[in-house]
Amino acid sequence: VIMEAFGLNDHIKDVARRFAAEGYVALAPDMYTREGSPDPSNINDVIKVMFSVPDSQAMADLDAGAVFLKSRPDSNGKVGAIGFCSGGRYTLMFGCTSKNLNAAVDSAGGFIIQDEHTPQRPVSPIDMVPNLSCPVLGLFGEEDPNPSPAHAERLEAELKKHGKAYEFRMYPNAGHAFFADYRPSYRPVAAQDMWHRVLTFYGKHLAA
Repeated sequence: VIMEAFGLNDHIKDVARRFAAEGYVALAPDMYTREGSPDPSNINDVIKVMFSVPDSQAMADLDAGAVFLKSRPDSNGKVGAIGFCSGGRYTLMFGCTSKNLNAAVDSAGGFIIQDEHTPQRPVSPIDMVPNLSCPVLGLFGEEDPNPSPAHAERLEAELKKHGKAYEFRMYPNAGHAFFADYRPSYRPVAAQDMWHRVLTFYGKHLAA
């Protein structure tokens, strides 16, 4: 369970517990463990920390987490990832950089198309799609500016172009972070439908 930009908060921990209650072995890593968690009430601090994490570092951490899960005696050898906001971006990238992932769920992953490249973010995630090695479930809101519906359409076009397995759902009357039940952006109808779709998707691709 890959956290959103605000860090490893109670909501992300709760999502991990929800998966555990469904019988999954769930891991929610702190992607800011080296940088330190930002002040969630200061959006400038959140953005500063989020952009300071090198993509290469994040991918290495996630791959190590997948290897850890696969090594457990209660594992069936299959790993799924779900990410929200910046974590959705990481989930898409993870599926493109690792062979240890069997199913990826991208919930409102922003900045998949980058206007600028930095040492921390040298490649746009959408340019990694040719290397995607697992099915993707993309879940988006029509009112989300990042990723916008146009960005979601561009991602779908790339997935189609390269013959990748995917499922998409674009929710009306929903914007960014519609699954985050602790934020004003929460939309219960979309969130409930999303949870059902995620469990169905994982059941299809992660079953023993």
